[in-house]
Amino acid sequence: MRLKHIKGSEEVMLTSPHITQEPQTLRGAWKRPGEKLFLEIGMGKGQFITQKASADPDNIYIGIEKYSSVMLRAVEKQEQLMLPNLRLIRVDAEQMGEIFAPGEVDAVFLNFSDPWPKDRHAKRRLTSPQFLARYAQILAPGGSVEFKTDNMALFDYSIESFRSSGWEITALTRDLHADPVLSAGNVMTEYEERFSSKGNPIAKLIAVPPLFTTDNNML
Repeated sequence: MRLKHIKGSEEVMLTSPHITQEPQTLRGAWKRPGEKLFLEIGMGKGQFITQKASADPDNIYIGIEKYSSVMLRAVEKQEQLMLPNLRLIRVDAEQMGEIFAPGEVDAVFLNFSDPWPKDRHAKRRLTSPQFLARYAQILAPGGSVEFKTDNMALFDYSIESFRSSGWEITALTRDLHADPVLSAGNVMTEYEERFSSKGNPIAKLIAVPPLFTTDNNML
């Protein structure tokens, strides 16, 4: 994926008070008793995670993004909003196990992730079996992954990936905005607004890892 580099973005990532530096030191201590922690991986410009955090001040929201030039816009949003329950981390999602303790995260949001269309790059997809194993490690009992995309090839791949990895898909639609149940309370990302305005249907699924399915009875 080719991204436009924004001059000075790397410096902002290292100096901004809105970026959590050395997040590994907070592993297991991101939330207080009674709080829930929601994680968006690949948050882009931050519209989704900032809206979620603003609407739910009693819980913790964390946005992860590895591209500085993209994350810069999320930092600018937080500079204006100053949401006390929002954390921003610039890191590759492969490191999430070093940042979050087992069972620390209550839900993971994946919104319009890079499809990595070439087969040799399949393991980089955020819904690959490799990443699903990482999510299963950090999710709390009853935790889930919510995935949205307009790329139907990626959606088909993801359905198979979840199922072959033993996850239970608890909700699924190939036209989110026409689904009266799943569209309720939907928060759109910048990409979602752009794609849906062109008439592109948005697909969504919600899945829980094997340990938390009803069939496994949380054994």
